[in-house]
Amino acid sequence: MERLCLDCGEAVRGRTDKKFCDDSCRNNYNNRLKSENGIVFNRINLILKKNRTLLSKFNPDGKIKISKKKMVNAGFNFDYYTHTYQTQNGKRYIFCYEFGYLALNEEDFLLVKREEK
Repeated sequence: MERLCLDCGEAVRGRTDKKFCDDSCRNNYNNRLKSENGIVFNRINLILKKNRTLLSKFNPDGKIKISKKKMVNAGFNFDYYTHTYQTQNGKRYIFCYEFGYLALNEEDFLLVKREEK
């Protein structure tokens, strides 16, 4: 059974577990895989970074009430966040790194900053 290089499709000679014809093809193949995955990660990281920047801009002192409309107009994306925190009384804070928010009602949010211990 003839094995073919995963990058260029040429016949592979040598060890039975060899997947590439040479180091150049191996590097090309792995770099292509990384760049395809990297595009998705970069897009998500840009959104998270923008959300964090907006939260820090709106909340320089640690706690403030803000309208949803103001956040949306600034370009905040509510679909992207890093983690959530559920309090014992059932309130759910949504965080983008160290900055977070709590929905007070349909139109207002409480912005908070997590304190480092």
